[in-house]
Amino acid sequence: MVSQMYDVLKSFVDPVFIIFVLLLISFLVSSFFGKQKGGGLFLFFIIVLFYGFSIQPVSGYLSYQLEKSYIKNLHVGDRMTMDVIAVLSGTNYDIRTLADTLPGETTTVRLVHAVRMYKQRDAKYLVCSGKGDNRVSGAELMAQMAESLGVPGHRIRLEAKSRNTHEHAVEFNKMFADKNIRIGLVTSAWHMKRSESEFRKYFKNVQPLPAGFLYASPAGSAAVRFIPQSRYLLKNSLILREHVGRFWYSLKSI
Repeated sequence: MVSQMYDVLKSFVDPVFIIFVLLLISFLVSSFFGKQKGGGLFLFFIIVLFYGFSIQPVSGYLSYQLEKSYIKNLHVGDRMTMDVIAVLSGTNYDIRTLADTLPGETTTVRLVHAVRMYKQRDAKYLVCSGKGDNRVSGAELMAQMAESLGVPGHRIRLEAKSRNTHEHAVEFNKMFADKNIRIGLVTSAWHMKRSESEFRKYFKNVQPLPAGFLYASPAGSAAVRFIPQSRYLLKNSLILREHVGRFWYSLKSI
């Protein structure tokens, strides 16, 4: 009971919850003292939309719909050997005071999973893919991490030109003439559908190996799930951006 109260109290200082409360107060004030009903109705719509995209039930549903095929088939082909493990870079950060580039969370999760798959699937090569806008490319950062985790340097190949999902596949296609090689594709589960689709344009044998899911079974205090939180808003923003990306890629292929 005490831990649940603590969770609820922590959620009250979340910026998203504070913004929600301020919007709600603004709506109540305009409803009682305002004269323009249309403006009040529009504000109410904004509040409902903001609330919906900031709570766990909505985030859980949307993330499950996007990732469910990979959740259900997570262990399909677990013993299948691969010729190449391809890992796509995520977000990385330049720290000017350190004169260094550090891997972000998505990059780290993907790379660690890729190394595990490289060893488990007895792959010949680990291909680190992605340029980014940082001082050091995502491919180089992942290669450095992979070596520190025990992958021999001569087994690591760099693809440091691609800036987006489409270019990942295009540049990877240039690296391997054999289109029948078995590829284990590593990226975040929410990003996998678009990535898998692009790689399958060039290669016949692509096995999705998702690293990191937005979806998670509900846990912790039930009350917190219905309190607007930044983490749920962030998840939903990633989901919506991915749907926009998939829609844009479908238009380009027409």
